[in-house]
Amino acid sequence: MTTRRRNVEVRREELLAATLEQVERLGLAATRVADVAQALGVSPALVFYHFGTKDALLAEAFAYAVQRDLDRLDAAVARGTDPVDRLRRAMREYGPTGSAPGWLLWIDAWAVALREPSIRTVLRKLDRRWKTLLRQVIEEGVEEGFFTCADPKATVTRVLGLADGLAVGNVVNSGVSRADLRRWVGDALASELGIERQLLA
Repeated sequence: MTTRRRNVEVRREELLAATLEQVERLGLAATRVADVAQALGVSPALVFYHFGTKDALLAEAFAYAVQRDLDRLDAAVARGTDPVDRLRRAMREYGPTGSAPGWLLWIDAWAVALREPSIRTVLRKLDRRWKTLLRQVIEEGVEEGFFTCADPKATVTRVLGLADGLAVGNVVNSGVSRADLRRWVGDALASELGIERQLLA
């Protein structure tokens, strides 16, 4: 890789990271190219040089955030010692933690995706990746005798639907505590898989 190519890629990554910071501060819809440029002390023309349009910049920044989350998910699951442990680790990655910047971004993206196809495409990729990974872990657990589950695909859809709704309740209006979220999702997952609840604690 040439020095010029490497410098271009580093600059793109800096722009994506700066865009995410602005999105966390202002929201997806309100973030402007000028905000990103000002945060880095560069001209808006440089941002347009790399991404062409504001929509392309926001879509790539969101995809960048999604890939970071998926990399963390893959690393967490890879550390698991058996299907139960892998499932437990995966679900820990799913719920909101700390100040929940990731969940604020996802909730914001769900709203924007109603009218923005590029964001909708990235969200669907994230959704497919989560569902595929959890389905594979559950299928592996069924095969090895850890779980009892007639339809892993349906189980994943139901449990993640519950988790998404509770996470929104926690992040947006504080109507659901994180302890309740973890307990209720764990109860549902244990019931779906025919295992003792404490195995997912």
